[in-house]
Amino acid sequence: MALALVKRVFKKYPLVANCGVYGTLYVGAEFSQQTINKKFLGGPPYDFPMLMRYGLLGVALYPPIYYHWYKWLDARYVGRAAPIIVKKLLLDQFILTPPLLVIFYTSMSIMERKGDILEECRNKIIPTFKSSCMFWLPAQSLNFLLVPPAARVVYVGSCAFIWVNILCWFKRQNY
Repeated sequence: MALALVKRVFKKYPLVANCGVYGTLYVGAEFSQQTINKKFLGGPPYDFPMLMRYGLLGVALYPPIYYHWYKWLDARYVGRAAPIIVKKLLLDQFILTPPLLVIFYTSMSIMERKGDILEECRNKIIPTFKSSCMFWLPAQSLNFLLVPPAARVVYVGSCAFIWVNILCWFKRQNY
């Protein structure tokens, strides 16, 4: 019964459903980082404003970008042949990812009311992008080979749970 409802929502309201799932996973990643820091590293109590910032990005910003990006990518590059997959991988990693990382660091700096909204981005973009390549190229290979187009944003959201844990770690580093 519940599965049928979920299927209907994804079919009737795919963008809204994807925003909800992706946002939950995105905030969940930051929450898990805060939990690890608090319980195992003696870190501060939960930072709810930070969770809200991740929530805003995870619900309102990234899912619509991914939804429309994958829709375009799947329409433009149809099939699962090796050359098609390689094109999708290269476009995804080298055209979409850099702006998304810039958006992440600058929007977080804006929401944190930092004086220089580009400083953190300048300091962290290269190591973050390198890690992104190591994580996302294999993850996206599976996405483009095995995941049906309608499930791409949810798959990426599931991977993003892991990736955002990595991104949260980068965010906490002082470079």
